[in-house]
Amino acid sequence: MRFRLQSLFLLLVISAASALGQDQVKASLVSMQASVQPGSTFHAALRLAHAPHWHTYWINAGTGYPTSIEWKLPAGWTAGEIQWPTPIPIRDSHGDITGNGYEEVVYLPFTITAPADIQPGTTVTLNGHADWLMCADVCIPGDQALELTLPVVNSTPALDLTHGASIADTIESLPRLPAGVTVIAEKLNSTTARLSVSGFANGAADTPWFFAADAYIAYDQPQISASATADTLVIDLPISDYSDATGERLFGVLRQHGSWTTAGALPGLAINVPFGAAGTIAMAAPLSTSSTDTGQENSLLFTLAIALVGGLILNLMPCVFPVLGIKIMGFVNQAGADRKRVAMHGWVFSLGVLASFWSLAGLLAVLRASGDQLGWGFQLQSPGFVFVLAAILLIFAMAMSGVFEFGLSATGVGAKLQSKQGYTGSFFTGVLATVVATPCSAPFLAPALGAALALPIVPSFAVFTAIAVGLSLPYLLLSIFPGAIKLLPRPGAWMETFKQAMAFPLYATVGFLIWVLAGQTTEGGSLNAIFGLTLIALAVWLYGRYAKFGAKPVRRRIGIGGGFLVLLLGSVLGWPQSPAANDIVWEKWSPAAITAAQAKGLPIYVDFTARWCATCQTNKKYVFSSDEVKNNFRDQKVVALKADWTNRDPAITEELARWNRSAVPFNLVYLPGQPEPKILPELLTPGIVLEALK
Repeated sequence: MRFRLQSLFLLLVISAASALGQDQVKASLVSMQASVQPGSTFHAALRLAHAPHWHTYWINAGTGYPTSIEWKLPAGWTAGEIQWPTPIPIRDSHGDITGNGYEEVVYLPFTITAPADIQPGTTVTLNGHADWLMCADVCIPGDQALELTLPVVNSTPALDLTHGASIADTIESLPRLPAGVTVIAEKLNSTTARLSVSGFANGAADTPWFFAADAYIAYDQPQISASATADTLVIDLPISDYSDATGERLFGVLRQHGSWTTAGALPGLAINVPFGAAGTIAMAAPLSTSSTDTGQENSLLFTLAIALVGGLILNLMPCVFPVLGIKIMGFVNQAGADRKRVAMHGWVFSLGVLASFWSLAGLLAVLRASGDQLGWGFQLQSPGFVFVLAAILLIFAMAMSGVFEFGLSATGVGAKLQSKQGYTGSFFTGVLATVVATPCSAPFLAPALGAALALPIVPSFAVFTAIAVGLSLPYLLLSIFPGAIKLLPRPGAWMETFKQAMAFPLYATVGFLIWVLAGQTTEGGSLNAIFGLTLIALAVWLYGRYAKFGAKPVRRRIGIGGGFLVLLLGSVLGWPQSPAANDIVWEKWSPAAITAAQAKGLPIYVDFTARWCATCQTNKKYVFSSDEVKNNFRDQKVVALKADWTNRDPAITEELARWNRSAVPFNLVYLPGQPEPKILPELLTPGIVLEALK
C-alpha cells in the first residue's frame, strides 16, 4: 500500500510534464548541403522560427537558459557544438533589458562529420532533441524531437535550395576578430571594466553592446562609450555582482547595429583577451557553456546538502523515530555480542534504503528514455510543474499539521520489521523503512525531490542517493556503536510538535511557488491557481475529517469520494494554460503612449483595471481570452494599453476624473481619424468590443 502511494506521488508529478504548445517557437533541423558525402564534414543548423514578441536565448542568457541539442546519431557520426550567432539585447515592454537572445528566424549552425564507410545511394537519418526557453511576457520551456534525412552521394554535395544560403550567410556572419583589429581590456576598479577596440574599417560603431559569454559583465546595466572615433571605440562595462567567472579575461561578443567590416556582414566581434593585454586573434573555438559549469556545480552541491539534511530529518518523524531504536536492538539480538555482525546488519539495512531510492531514480530514467521528458532543463520554468509541486507540498504540509495522517499503521509496520531475521530481513527492512518514511516527507526533502525531477539523470541519481544516505545514516552509526542508543531522546509528544512546526517551511515554500507561478501566467491564470490550491486544501480537509481511521463506512465514502471530486475540480481549475501565440500583449498606459499610437494611425484600446476589481477579472476571462477578440486585435494591429489602478496612481486617478469616473472597470477605444474615443460599458462581451473596433 505504501509503495503504491509512492508510485502515485511520482505519477502525479509526471502528469505535470504534459506537452506544452509549440506555436511560440517552431524548431527544425536543416542542412546547408542537399546531400552528404562519405567521410565528409558538412554544416547543418537548428532553425528556430519565433512568433511575434517571442524570443529564445544565447549561450549566456541573462535571465533564461541557452538552447541545446542532445544527439542520437548513428554509429560513427559526430556533431560539433552550436556556433552562436551574434545575439541581440532582449527588452521587455518597458524597454528594460531582460536577457540576451534571438527573435524572428535564427539559424544555430554546427558541423556534422560522416563516417567513411557509409554507402552512396542510401539515405541516412540523423536524430536529436532540442530544448529551449521561449519567453514573451511569460516563459515556457520548449522541446522538440528533430530529424534530418539526407541522401548519400559520391560527388560533392550541392547547396540545399531551401536553407543552404541562409545557413551560409549565418556562418559568414559569426562573431570573429578580423585581421588588423586590436582589442585591449582593463579593469578600472572593482565595478567597471574598459574595452578598447581599434582598427576596424567600417566607420564609427553604431550603438555597440557587449555580451559577456561568462556573465562577468552585467547584461542589464548601462554600457557607456567613453570615446569613439571613426576607427576606435572605448566603452566602459559594469562588472556583475553575481558572476562565477574568475575575471581574468574579457570573453564575449561586441555587437553593433551595422557591420564591423566593409566586406560582408559582421555584426559581432569575438572578444577573448586577458585583462591588461591586447589581442588580434579570433577565438579558435565557438562559444560553449563550459564557463557556467562552476555555478551549476555549486548549485548541485547545495541541492545534495539539502537532500542529505532532508533524509536525516526524516528520522525524527513520528512514523520513523520509534522504529529506530527498536530495529537496532533487533540487530543486536540477532548478532549477539558479535560487533562485526551487528555492523553488517546496519550496512545491509542501508543498502536496502539505497536500493529503494535508486529504484525511484531508475523509474524516472526509464520514463525519460521512453520520451516522457521530466527534465525541463530549467527548474521551475514550467508552470505545470510549479502548480503540481505547490499542490504536493500543500498536501504534505496539511498532513504534517495534523489535518490527516498518511502513516496510521506505522507502528504495526515497525513491529513487523523487527520480526524479520538474517541479512535478507535487514535488507528488506531498509526497503520498507523507505516506504514508511516517504509519507512523512520533511520540508528539506520535498524541495530536494523537486530539484531531482528537474535535473539531468546523473545529478538526479545523486540527489536520491543523498536522501537515502541521510535516512540510513543513523541506523548505520547506531549499528556500529549500539551503546549510543541510550543517548537518543525518548519518543513522546515532542515529536508531534516538531512535525507540526516543520509544516510551516512547507507553507512558505507553497507561497513562494505561487509567487513564481504569478510571473509565468496571466493575472487570471494566477488567480485560478490560487482558487485551485484552495479547493485542493478543501479536498484534503474532507478526507481528513470524514475518512479518518475507524470512521463509519458512510463517512469514509463521503471523505474519499467527496475529497477526490474536489481535488479533481481544484486541479482542473488551477492548471495553468500555455499562452497562445495570438494572446494580447498589454503595454503600460500613459498619455504619451496614446499620442505615439495615434501618430502611427493605429487603433487603441485602453483598459482601466485593478486586481481587486471582480468585474475587471470577469472581463479579462470572458472577453480578452476570446480567440475572435485576440485575432481582431492582431489583425487590426490594435495597441492594447493597460492602466493598472491596483495601487494608487495619481495619473490614472486624474484621467478617470477627466471622464467623470471614479471607479474601474473603464474602457476606451480610440479609432484612427476620430478625435474622441468610444466609451464602453462596465460589463463587456466579445461582441461589444468587436463592434467598438469597427
